[in-house]
Amino acid sequence: MTRWVQEFIMGKQDVLSGSCKTETVTAERVRNPIPEAVTALAAGFKGGRWASHIEPVPIPSKEEVIGLVEQAQRILFPGFFSPDILRPENLEYHLGQQLSLFYEHLANQISSAIRHDCFRHNQACTLCNERSYEMAAALIEGLPAIRNLLETDIEATLTGDPAAANSDEVIFSYPGLFATMVYRLAHRLHELEVPLIPRIMSEHAYHRTAIDINPEATIGSHFFIDHGSGVVVGATTTIGDRVRLYQGVTLGALSLPRDAGVRLRNVKRHPTIEDDVIIYANATILGGETVVGARSIIGGNVWLTESIGPDTRVMLEQPRLVYFGRDEGGK
Repeated sequence: MTRWVQEFIMGKQDVLSGSCKTETVTAERVRNPIPEAVTALAAGFKGGRWASHIEPVPIPSKEEVIGLVEQAQRILFPGFFSPDILRPENLEYHLGQQLSLFYEHLANQISSAIRHDCFRHNQACTLCNERSYEMAAALIEGLPAIRNLLETDIEATLTGDPAAANSDEVIFSYPGLFATMVYRLAHRLHELEVPLIPRIMSEHAYHRTAIDINPEATIGSHFFIDHGSGVVVGATTTIGDRVRLYQGVTLGALSLPRDAGVRLRNVKRHPTIEDDVIIYANATILGGETVVGARSIIGGNVWLTESIGPDTRVMLEQPRLVYFGRDEGGK
C-alpha cells in the first residue's frame, strides 16, 4: 500500500472519528422529547379520546385477509396464480388442499372479527369459534355460485371489450374482474354478517385497482367495468344484470347532513341501475331515489340526480371546440 493511500485512509478515519464524537456530544445536549410524547399519546388513547385497539382480544390481520383474497383467487381460478402444474387427475387434490387451508385461515380471521366486535359493543361473545367456522363453511358452500357469476363477468368483458383477446387475458390482467371477484366474496361475507373483514377486502381491491365497490352493494350477473380507475359504487347501490361501467363512474349519495352517519345508515342513499345499462366515463349518478331504467345509456361526464325511464339516452350537448394554429393552407 502506497504512502498516500495510507495517509488518505487515516485522514478519513480521523474525520469519521471526530464526526462521531461531535454527534455524540450534540445528542447528549438535545432535550429528549420521547417521555413527554409517550405520556401525551398514552393519555389520549387510554382516556378514549382517540380510536385505538388497546383490548384483550385479537383483531383481524390485514395481511392475513389479503392472503385470503389471494388464496380465494387461486381456488376460483385454478392454475392461473400458483406455480403448480394442474391436470385433471390432481385437480381435486389441489382444490381440497387449498380449500382446507382457506377454511382454517378464514375461520380464524372471522373469529377475531367477531370477538373484536363483541368487545367493542360490550356484547357477550358466545360460541365465537363455532360461529366463525359456520360462517366460513357458508362462504365455501357459496364458492361454486360465486365462480359461476364470475364466469358471466368474464363473458361480459369479452363481449364488451374488443381489446380483450381471450378469457386468460381477462383473468390475468383486467383490474375490473379482480375488483368484482373481491366484491363478490366480500358481499357474501357481508350477507353472513361477518364484521370488518369485508371492508378490509374491498379496501385491498381499491388499493390495487382504484375501483371502490362497497361490499353491501347488490350487483347482478354479467357485470363489466372497463378500465376502471376511479369507479365508486356506494353501499346501497343496486345494479341489475349486464351493466357496463367505464372509468370514473360514481354511483353515490347526495350531500348528507352531519348526523347522517347514524340516522341514515340503513336508508337507501345510492341509485338503482336496472338491466342492460351502459354508463360512460366520469358520469355521476346520485341519490337513493334515482333509478336508471333498463337499456338506458348515460353519456360521459353527465351529472344525474333524478330518475329516467327505460330506453333513455342522457348526453351532454356537444361543446364548441375552438382551434388555434395555422389554417389548412399553411398561412
